[in-house]
Amino acid sequence: MPRTGPGRPRRRPDSVSADRAYSNGVIRAYLRRRGIRHTIPEKSDSRAARRRKGSRGGRPPAFSPGRYRQRNTVERAVNKLKQFRAVATRYDKRGYVYLGTVTAAALLIWLRS
Repeated sequence: MPRTGPGRPRRRPDSVSADRAYSNGVIRAYLRRRGIRHTIPEKSDSRAARRRKGSRGGRPPAFSPGRYRQRNTVERAVNKLKQFRAVATRYDKRGYVYLGTVTAAALLIWLRS
């Protein structure tokens, strides 16, 4: 993401995938307000409460199992990278050096598989 100087990036993501821990109205409303698509599974107690309300409970939030599966794949890849101490603890101060460390770790993972 391009930066215009110090501070946060000036672009927003196209979509966000998260696990059930982030399934609440505040987070969903924030993402909707900013126009960010999201794939977050609904908690079972939230689903039960919504169904108890009947027609006043609203419709269930959209959920794409295919996109959620892709999130799982990325998460497993990140967990494999974190097996390397230098990647997990980020010893390197400079971004380009850290990128090289992550690249070397990814190559080792690829070669071992």
